[in-house]
Amino acid sequence: MKIAFFSTKAYDRQFFNRYVSTHEIIYFEAPLNQQTANLAAGCACVCVFVNDKLDAFVLALLKESGVQLIALRCAGFNNVDLSAARDLNIKVVRVPAYSPHAVAEHAVALILTLNRKTHKAYNRVREGNFSLERLTGFDLYGKTVGVIGTGKIGQVFCDIMLGFGCNVLAFDLVAHQPTAAKGVSYLPLLDIFQEADIISLHCPLNEQTRHLVDANTIGMMKEGVMIINTSRGALMNTAAAIEGLKSGRIGYLGLDVYEQEEKLFFNDLSENIIQDDVIMRLLSFPNVLITSHQGFFTEEALTQIARVTLSNIDEFEAGARLTNIVV
Repeated sequence: MKIAFFSTKAYDRQFFNRYVSTHEIIYFEAPLNQQTANLAAGCACVCVFVNDKLDAFVLALLKESGVQLIALRCAGFNNVDLSAARDLNIKVVRVPAYSPHAVAEHAVALILTLNRKTHKAYNRVREGNFSLERLTGFDLYGKTVGVIGTGKIGQVFCDIMLGFGCNVLAFDLVAHQPTAAKGVSYLPLLDIFQEADIISLHCPLNEQTRHLVDANTIGMMKEGVMIINTSRGALMNTAAAIEGLKSGRIGYLGLDVYEQEEKLFFNDLSENIIQDDVIMRLLSFPNVLITSHQGFFTEEALTQIARVTLSNIDEFEAGARLTNIVV
């Protein structure tokens, strides 16, 4: 099958070339959107990532080009108009769980770095500054950690925080009983906002969760709360988060995702003038740590993404039941 592969980076080519056998992949560095959809002409499948735009208009263009399958090489699918895909009879498949450990461990890395300020200590020591002033952290042991969403990533994150000796609270539409049996307490969402010292977001982005963290919910939280988001940027109202940081309600903010990240993340803009004033304001806070959507970025996760994506395409080509179908 001929596949148009969008938003390509060197690591995508490295891992997909390692495992592809029968398919012909055409790599494009450009993201998929209205201006680039024509690049898929003659391809039966397009392979896309989190910031590619597959709205109704783009899907119609892809259908005209002969595309029959959208292969997401990620778990989330909020960037695809599923209703339009269904109407056009374009199948959509995804990689539901490439490495929950990768993302959960990155969330913990953000917590530890923000808390113990290891990034600041590293820079100080390299400059010959061995002072401990303003590097005070806190023990994770005994702290209350709120976990919003206990899918595969949230479950792993709960396990890790239990290992630190934290009191772990969780919210999900359906409690995961094996997680509860380990000592995680499922509570209403508002209770978690009020009780947690650290809140980590691990839920999908949809109409119910968009701006889950906003001015109202931030106002319910403890003074100095730590918020971690390794899921989707739009779970948080960024303007409200900035106000929370300014007031001190938010004491620490760790982000691996950002609401407007498609214009920034995965690109080297070090020689550019960043036009996004919001992220520049976030970066001005000493208690904010931002990474560029690298939570998934491990050898194990990239291997799984390539293998599962290619397996999804194999199933479609063979006319078999699609294991990871979205629509």
